[in-house]
Amino acid sequence: MPGMRLIFKPIQLWLACAVLAVALAAPARAQVVVVANGSPITEIDIQQRTKLINAANHKNPSRQEVINELIDDRIKIVKAKTYSVEVTDAEVDTGFENMARRQRMTSQQFAQLLERSGIAPSAIKARMRVELTWNQLVRGKFGGALQIGDADIATAMRDRKEAEKDATGYLYTLYPITVVLERGQGEGGIDGKRRVAENLRGRFTSCSEGLAMARALRDVAVREPIHRNSADLPQQLRELLGGMEVGRLTTPEVTAQGLQMFALCEKKASTGESAAKREVREEIFNKRFEAEGKKFLEEIRKQAMIEYK
Repeated sequence: MPGMRLIFKPIQLWLACAVLAVALAAPARAQVVVVANGSPITEIDIQQRTKLINAANHKNPSRQEVINELIDDRIKIVKAKTYSVEVTDAEVDTGFENMARRQRMTSQQFAQLLERSGIAPSAIKARMRVELTWNQLVRGKFGGALQIGDADIATAMRDRKEAEKDATGYLYTLYPITVVLERGQGEGGIDGKRRVAENLRGRFTSCSEGLAMARALRDVAVREPIHRNSADLPQQLRELLGGMEVGRLTTPEVTAQGLQMFALCEKKASTGESAAKREVREEIFNKRFEAEGKKFLEEIRKQAMIEYK
């Protein structure tokens, strides 16, 4: 969905750094420091947000910068309620689960890791709730201004001097193939499995014969095929597949399950939106979203009741 990266990209960055962070100070008291539109901001809120910003930017924000950001969060939530826009706990929990899954952990494991780093999972969820709520509110209020037409994309493509070939999308059929690692295997075991993977990759010259060969090997799992449009793939994988011959395997990568490769079994031109056009559409959307959101936030901040204790 266009614009969703606007929500999750900064949160993912925070989390990637936060899991490596350490507690910055002694436990804070739940003392109320500011009340924004009737919603209290405590010393604990300030300390937690400070850790998150520090982890993301590798620098200590000023206390007032942190307070201002928390005030913005509070007034966004309060304003959204006047438009009957509310994000449920289930939606927030699902977002948290997805983040944990990307770290190849359960929600409980991920929460424990954050806590050991001095980051409360509730602080992450609170920030996520604000971003999801604000996204829905701005989309609903400024939907017309956020619409992007084909002419907008064509103009942006010309400005970026995108080649016509870059505007072509492809539909790939991929078979995930995993050389399974046993739990607790060390570097020696991984090296051995890597040799198995590379040997298979060298012998794999067509999907008709290669898939059968892979299925016959011990500790090698071949999953059901997946179909992906090039526009939906990460840039690195998109570029890799774009330069591959059909009937070959990608380079093995270490995952929690083992050494994973993808067999490229079909590649055909797609009538859907290309990756280049998708990127341009998202870029235009994000710029418009940020502009409208910034103006709206400035407007409601002027109307907010902010009381320092």
